[in-house]
Amino acid sequence: MSISQKMNEFAERSSWIRKMFEEGAKLKQEFGAENVFDFSLGNPDLPPPPKFDETLQRLAADTSPGLHCYMPNGGYPHVRQAVANQISKEQGMTVGADDMLMTCGAAGALNVTLKAILNPGEEVIVLAPFFVEYHFYIDNQGGVAKVVNTKEDFSLDLDAIKEAITANTKALIINSPNNPTGQIYPESDMKALGELLAECQKEFGTTIYMLSDEPYRKIIFDDYTVPSIFQSYQNSIVVSSYSKDLSLPGERIGYIAVHPDIEAKQPLLGAMTLANRILGFVNAPALMQRVVAELQGLTVDNEIYAKRRKVFCEILEQVGLEFTPPKGAFYIFPKSPLENDADFVNHLQKYKILAVPGRGFGMPGYFRLAFCVDDGVIQRSAKAFQEAMSTLKL
Repeated sequence: MSISQKMNEFAERSSWIRKMFEEGAKLKQEFGAENVFDFSLGNPDLPPPPKFDETLQRLAADTSPGLHCYMPNGGYPHVRQAVANQISKEQGMTVGADDMLMTCGAAGALNVTLKAILNPGEEVIVLAPFFVEYHFYIDNQGGVAKVVNTKEDFSLDLDAIKEAITANTKALIINSPNNPTGQIYPESDMKALGELLAECQKEFGTTIYMLSDEPYRKIIFDDYTVPSIFQSYQNSIVVSSYSKDLSLPGERIGYIAVHPDIEAKQPLLGAMTLANRILGFVNAPALMQRVVAELQGLTVDNEIYAKRRKVFCEILEQVGLEFTPPKGAFYIFPKSPLENDADFVNHLQKYKILAVPGRGFGMPGYFRLAFCVDDGVIQRSAKAFQEAMSTLKL
């Protein structure tokens, strides 16, 4: 075999979203894009806030010398300060420019963080359902993913988490609002989780990090709030990006922020900065760093996602699908009417509906629908869902 056995196995495990993307392309070519209902990809379709275009054009027109040179591996100091000011508001405590670094998106931030903290064979707890790449990021840095299921409503199962923690546990990844469920873990649960991790650290004499992956923090509905992880646990780290709240996934711009009082802060930040370089990222994109520094606190028009969520939930309810309405992000994660979620997704495809089976997110028996698509796609899908459900042989 010309490629590594591991990468070949990874390709098979990560194939579901790519497979649905490819199937969607075929269907669109055959039947026309307007007749295909593609809910497979979490690719935000809303335009960035108007200020983004103005800021980008102005900064791109600046021909001052040195603007495209290397900068400190952790990012421009003035950019880190601007981002730290915003994080301070979100986390409810003062975060400084020296408590963070800029990265190539949240994916880069997670890889940098895991590279900095993991020894070979140490475990990272992942809560199912989860973003499929977590497994690969952990493996990239020599760690072992340990999957713990959430409860039926996708809230934290603290008893299950406690049972999974051992002396070999190095970190736990939180993703709230969650991809694929849209669940937000409330402050009470986060504080209880923080207390649990603190107790386990004391019991085993180890350091256990809580990593909070927060690219959907600002995409929330019905007056829900995303609690501060820093208020819940001292050894906590936030990773995030501007891919979703500013609709800039292709620009690969994100950050890492550590709790101001995290243990061994300076060695940790030094390791992260080195990891940013030696993993090949070197530094976050220079132009995008300067752009996002001026866009702190801005988001896309979240009311558009809220409207789509409402319409989509009504359609799914009418056809009898069971689901927990998402509190944030732009996904719905219904139960599959068939025991085999892949079979149900294949059934939907006959009616030109593209979804992703739950097994792709570590939870068979469900499927994911992304509503970051044009309103008309959601509205026109109602008839297709009705036909798909009426012909389903249970």
